[in-house]
Amino acid sequence: MNGPFQLAVFDLDGVLADSARLHFVAWKAIADELGIPFGERANEALKGVDRMGSLRAILAIGGVNLPPDEMERLATRKNVAYLDVVETMGPQDLLPGARRLLDAVRARGMPATLASASRNAPRVLERLGIADVFAHVADPARLAPKPAPDLFLDGARFLGIDPQACVGFEDAGAGVVAIKAARMRAIGIGAATDLPGADQVYPTTDAIDIDRAFG
Repeated sequence: MNGPFQLAVFDLDGVLADSARLHFVAWKAIADELGIPFGERANEALKGVDRMGSLRAILAIGGVNLPPDEMERLATRKNVAYLDVVETMGPQDLLPGARRLLDAVRARGMPATLASASRNAPRVLERLGIADVFAHVADPARLAPKPAPDLFLDGARFLGIDPQACVGFEDAGAGVVAIKAARMRAIGIGAATDLPGADQVYPTTDAIDIDRAFG
């Protein structure tokens, strides 16, 4: 649909902050310990994937099978390592253009919600200094992960807004699929070849044409 839009729904990693690199460092330590080759390209495939889904994908790369209790232990270790690094984050870790985008949403009188697969998203928002921007943060612990639309629909339902009056921002293919399944406009950030189905694609958050995205 064409505007006007009533709600902006954001992914976090790779859209507003470069926390994806922090996840990579933490996951790579686990992969190295298990002797599994895990590089930047493999990490790209984990965008928008929850913690246990990411661990399963890494184990699949190495053809490694582990019992559930060991998988839980590794996932917990990864999360502890990630949270240690999160505490070093600050507003300087916002991606270029992120503040401009959030300010544009506010200037239009639109609420914003967060649709991140990370259970640590609320703490990351606090560290970045933008927690007050969001009227609602979806809880991935109780919702189906992307590419299901639940994380994006949650904020719209919380605020009572028609999903077709919402615009979502994503850097992951699974996230774009989720946005379209939610019947929202999808703004992709990254390479167009990695984001099929997006209504608009920009190489970076800083490159987003604000008027066109909300027009």
